[in-house]
Amino acid sequence: MAFINLLPWREAARKEKQKQYVTVLAMTAVVSFLVFFLINMVYSAMIDGQYQRNRYLENEIKVLDQRIAEIRTLNETKRSLQQRMSLIEQLQGSRNLGTEIMSEIARVVPSGIYLTQLEKKGSTLLLVGRSESNNRLSTMLRDAEDSQLLTSPLLEFIEAGKDESRLLSNFKMHLRVQGYEAVQDSQPAKPSARGGAR
Repeated sequence: MAFINLLPWREAARKEKQKQYVTVLAMTAVVSFLVFFLINMVYSAMIDGQYQRNRYLENEIKVLDQRIAEIRTLNETKRSLQQRMSLIEQLQGSRNLGTEIMSEIARVVPSGIYLTQLEKKGSTLLLVGRSESNNRLSTMLRDAEDSQLLTSPLLEFIEAGKDESRLLSNFKMHLRVQGYEAVQDSQPAKPSARGGAR
């Protein structure tokens, strides 16, 4: 007797193809997930590495900022010390200046002129006094121009004396100390001479 196969072979072939398709799809999904996972891990490692580098750079920047602040402090201290040294040098160079000025004033002021006030502001001298004649004041101006220490004599005014001192003229004169820069204009030395000179 002949054998007849009555199984639906087309249905079995279709199911086999579906099974293969599902298997390929599952394998593709697994491979895609693994690739995505690996890429994610690589990028996460790169980002973590970049974060670590950023933190390292931030720490180094903080250290450099501290060093810069220390350098600025040292520079300010250095400037302060240089200013003090310069001030000390100026004071050292001008410590005998008062004596030299008084000596030069005594040499420049001729007889017949009497100083009632001598005031120093910075490098400027103010002389107030009385004179027996204008010729003596002219002599004083010439001597001041020829002086090595005093310069730029300027006679502000001369006026005839009043009352009991009519023979004497009042005058006011300004002089500059040559080659001297005021150490502290805000705290000028003010030597004063009351009475007559010569």
